[in-house]
Amino acid sequence: MASQERSMPFIKNLASSDRKIRTSALASLHTFLSSRQISSSLTTLDILKLWKGLFFALWMCDRAVPQQTLCAELADLINVLPRHAVIPWLRGFWATMAREWTSIDVLRMEKFLLLVRRVVASGFKWMKKSDEGKKKKSGKETVWDMQRVDNIIDLLSEWPFALEDEARVEQGTEKEELVPQTIPVGLRLHVLDIWVDEAEKVGLLEADDVEASKILQRLIDQVDALEQATTRPAVRIRSKDSLEDERLPGNRKSAAEEDQATTGGGDGGDWDGFED
Repeated sequence: MASQERSMPFIKNLASSDRKIRTSALASLHTFLSSRQISSSLTTLDILKLWKGLFFALWMCDRAVPQQTLCAELADLINVLPRHAVIPWLRGFWATMAREWTSIDVLRMEKFLLLVRRVVASGFKWMKKSDEGKKKKSGKETVWDMQRVDNIIDLLSEWPFALEDEARVEQGTEKEELVPQTIPVGLRLHVLDIWVDEAEKVGLLEADDVEASKILQRLIDQVDALEQATTRPAVRIRSKDSLEDERLPGNRKSAAEEDQATTGGGDGGDWDGFED
């Protein structure tokens, strides 16, 4: 693959602890991916090979700050891609994570957990319109791009929230070796742990945003469907736990309930012990 061969020198440099080398490599990667001619010609196999290179760039990246920076930079790559190339690119990410997840040792797992969190967050942010200045007649900004919302939710249902453990593999092609046969339980559990956090950060839990509430409900329905369909006890338990998050609609305590919990309920008086 010609495109991958051209990209590999700067992909390897992304793992450098030297900030100048890493910055230069990132700029080269941005230029490479932002070219409409190149991004339009990338096949599924090209994207999978590129993500394999990016995965091992993070694998080789040492020290906390460079690792955190690289995770953020890789997650933000969707912002330099043409719109039509974002979902194929993210699909390649999820396939790569699913393929490599069980090979990640305990010493490296933390940085890949962070990468997944950053990519989930970037996907949620990408659901917003690029021009948030347009307003409804009510005066509120219309910030959600529903086509992008559909794309991201469909992608989550295809990978971490998929109802079946089997991944979608095209048999008899070169891609087969780069697409996992199953979706690892650990990857599912991590996304179930973080999705409410990242939904809150992007504004999906805002009660006065009707569109956000509808999007949030679609995500809740996905997790609920996963809880009902999965045959994995750990996934079922973690799905239920995430649905019971007190920040989600229906789980939020009223002011009176919070006050009662704070004061301990009852008559609020001191306990003088048992009467004789």
